Amino acid sequence: MKKMKSLLEKSILILFATVFLISCGGKEKKEAEAKVEEKKEVSKTKTLDIEKPQLTFGFIKLTDMAPLAIAKEKGFFEDEGLFVSVEAQSNWKNVLDRVIDGQLDGSHMLAGQPIAAGAGFGRQAELVTAFSMDLNGNGITVSNDVWSKMKPNIPAGEDGKPIHPIKADALKPVIEDYKKSGKAFKMGMVFPVSTHNYEIRYWLAAAGIHPGMYTADNVQGQIDAEVLLSVTPPPQMPATLESGTIYGYCVGEPWNQQAVFKGIGVPVTTNYDIWKNNPEKVFVMTKKFIDENPNTAVAVTKALIRAGKWLDEPGNRKEAVQILSKPQYVGAPESVLANSMTGTFEFEKGNKREMPDFNVFYKYNATYPFYSDGIWFLTQMRRWGQIPEKKSTEWYSETIKKIYRPDIWKKAATLLVEEGHIPAADIPETDGYKPSTNDFIDGKKYDAKDPIAYINSFKIGNKDK
Repeated sequence: MKKMKSLLEKSILILFATVFLISCGGKEKKEAEAKVEEKKEVSKTKTLDIEKPQLTFGFIKLTDMAPLAIAKEKGFFEDEGLFVSVEAQSNWKNVLDRVIDGQLDGSHMLAGQPIAAGAGFGRQAELVTAFSMDLNGNGITVSNDVWSKMKPNIPAGEDGKPIHPIKADALKPVIEDYKKSGKAFKMGMVFPVSTHNYEIRYWLAAAGIHPGMYTADNVQGQIDAEVLLSVTPPPQMPATLESGTIYGYCVGEPWNQQAVFKGIGVPVTTNYDIWKNNPEKVFVMTKKFIDENPNTAVAVTKALIRAGKWLDEPGNRKEAVQILSKPQYVGAPESVLANSMTGTFEFEKGNKREMPDFNVFYKYNATYPFYSDGIWFLTQMRRWGQIPEKKSTEWYSETIKKIYRPDIWKKAATLLVEEGHIPAADIPETDGYKPSTNDFIDGKKYDAKDPIAYINSFKIGNKDK
């Protein structure tokens, strides 16, 4: 009898425990379901009919890959029904080849790469960009030895620090000294059609220093060069400088600030000073991919626009630095990344200056693929001989309109406005061309609707009269 009573008591306890656990489980399930519904309510994202949800995108380890990292980490891709893998690539040629060959569905890419592919320089392909990843973000760094010889040629302010922007005029006598001692003056850039190549050439040529011409027989672009420019992958720049193989370089972050932290070099100028608010990287897919997956292309663009906006919202850069420091993204120390990503830039050690627009991801219509930005790259390809023959004004316009696709950007942005993610005022009213500007280190006027006059305005480079 006693035994039966004990069994009955145990059974009652087990029953109560089971009921309790079921009710708790049901409560947790309801809470989880409520959170999903709440997320849906907050995001209001209208998921498109995605043709290809599983995607693989590439990037190079630079801070301007940030929109890809943020779109993934903050769930913007998932909101669009996209499941994205983001993979670091070894160099820019690899990036280009893998997108063209279909091994990558899209990639962070040099703005000049899809343009060169469509204009007939290097490997040819039909590539498309519907999203500009950022403005500014590059610098030119020289070795400590070169800096010590440049510095006496640079005027100083009342605080004793060099007056910026520093022009290549201060470098000219240093190059002449190297030449007298029998040394060719060597500098690095990241790729023949990179912004970095055109920026360092622009900076040098503005001071009357010839950076060399390209021909069919000289793909290194060193004909008549006073400075020999060569290709070095971005993460290898500091080590190549330290070894003495090159005496300076033009690269994106964090590899200029890395030279400061390691004590091996001094950044002398940024591309903000060479061309204020210049376009830098783009996101690229093949025309074939976009034609076959139009909704997917719009969804990707939506997620990237949201990422750009998040990056430029006050207070988010510190978290962005933490994300980018992860080994699967840029993998540089947070202290190095923060130097430029949080609105400052350090030149000579201890000379840290406020540069709030060093990295721009959304402001100033940074994400919109303006035809005028693309045409600038075409003018530089022609100026330095990568495009070997004279082209008509119409050719510049027709060529870029096959590559830059603001129509896709506008579809994406319009949906984001409807969903409440961006204000309608952030969609520019434009024909795709920015107004003419002279925001360059040499004060030259650039009007994308008259590219030939722009090419002819330079003393050094091809002329199309």
